[in-house]
Amino acid sequence: MKGITCTVGLVFLLMTSCNKNFIELTPVSTVSVDVLYKTDKDFQDAVVGVYSGFRVPYQNFWQFGDLRGDDTKHDLANGLESIRVDNFLTDYSDNILLASWRGYYSAITNANAILAKIGTADPALVTNKDRHIGETKFLRALAYFNLVRIFGDVPMVTTPVTIEDAYKTGREKVDKIYDEVIIKDLLDAETKLPVKYTGTDVGRATRGAAKALLGKVYLTRKDFVKAEDKLKEVTTLGYALLKNYNDLWDYTKDEHHSEYIFDIEYLAGGLGLGSTFTNTFTLEFQSGGKALVDELSRIYGILPGATAASGGNPTAAMFAVYEPNDLRKDVSVATGVIGADGKFVALSTTGVTSFSKKYMAPLKANNDSPANWKVVRYADVLLMLAEAMNENGKTTEALTYLNQVRQRAGVPAHAGLTKDDAREKIYLERRRELYLEGHRWFDLVRTGRALTIMAPFGMKPYMTVFPLPLTELEIIRNPAVFAQNPGYE
Repeated sequence: MKGITCTVGLVFLLMTSCNKNFIELTPVSTVSVDVLYKTDKDFQDAVVGVYSGFRVPYQNFWQFGDLRGDDTKHDLANGLESIRVDNFLTDYSDNILLASWRGYYSAITNANAILAKIGTADPALVTNKDRHIGETKFLRALAYFNLVRIFGDVPMVTTPVTIEDAYKTGREKVDKIYDEVIIKDLLDAETKLPVKYTGTDVGRATRGAAKALLGKVYLTRKDFVKAEDKLKEVTTLGYALLKNYNDLWDYTKDEHHSEYIFDIEYLAGGLGLGSTFTNTFTLEFQSGGKALVDELSRIYGILPGATAASGGNPTAAMFAVYEPNDLRKDVSVATGVIGADGKFVALSTTGVTSFSKKYMAPLKANNDSPANWKVVRYADVLLMLAEAMNENGKTTEALTYLNQVRQRAGVPAHAGLTKDDAREKIYLERRRELYLEGHRWFDLVRTGRALTIMAPFGMKPYMTVFPLPLTELEIIRNPAVFAQNPGYE
């Protein structure tokens, strides 16, 4: 059993739906798979089981996407894994690697099981057959996209496999996974998914989510023509920037707004379905700073004395990238808050010099935050589109999309830039707009700037990917089939 679960994460979990749209994650049954795959409801519940595989990996995603980069640091002396990620010292025994690997492969395994069964399902009983296929393929593509960005070559498994086959499944080249799984799945998904949902289905993957992710994939592969075409299609689907940037981070309001495209969904309420983000990014209360903690509790409803990790501390360089009067700065990077008396209450916790307010949400219990993780939102699409168009020689038109984001931020529009200048401005705007949303490190890698920028922090040339989890290597014990990434041996 452990060989199959550790090698390619072959854990089968079927889940049901309710509450915060569709995300309750309680097992429905222990009966055989063949019995469960009969009705439309059976397949819909099974697809929810695919979503469940993303919950743990996305709790850690900021460490891969943000902490590894230059905009975020780990201030405290505790949290050894975070310290290692921050300083390019990640060890292949670190749990963050295994938890992400297993979560993504759990999603892939569940997806493969659904796709193997749904092809022969009776359309009279499975009335939303195409939608289930599209949704499942979108999720499988997302899992593989994150796996190859984090680990590089990984096992490519697209059908249910036996334990014996799992032991023989080696790593496949990244390009092949892009061509034969990620892109193909997203192309199929975009034709099968609806533009939007209503009622309890809101939060599921949509046509816009598939197109946006496919645009990001094309951009990552430097296929700027296809990226431009696909991202421009997203702009025709009714999305719009919220007028107020801070509303993105107001968790008393619905997170499924005009800018929302796809989130990993979490549900507060004592069911074990909340996120850890508020605790992760809140200050280490035990270190002091009671006045500031009191004000955070007053403003955001955070539990006084809650256990917190003080993660995701903005660097001095991150503070410096914001222009004067940028409306995004206060919620993105902070050293304090305005107190009830109108005076600034400065951060005074020992060892912590900064924090972000993006995930400050009301809490009734520790690690039970309502905050979702924004996988892709419309501002990201506009900036990706601007980047693709600029690379295609359409700089003037590209600036119109860049300036939509800047206008919302209250900063002057750009005009008359050369292609090279526009490229740098777009890169910079992504830092400002998407801070602590899991983008910075992957942006550095895909644009070829990672080593130049991160070498002073300890990066070596081979560190564009992370080490494979030790557990995976120990199970196979055959470097000819399953070898560690170069440099981490």
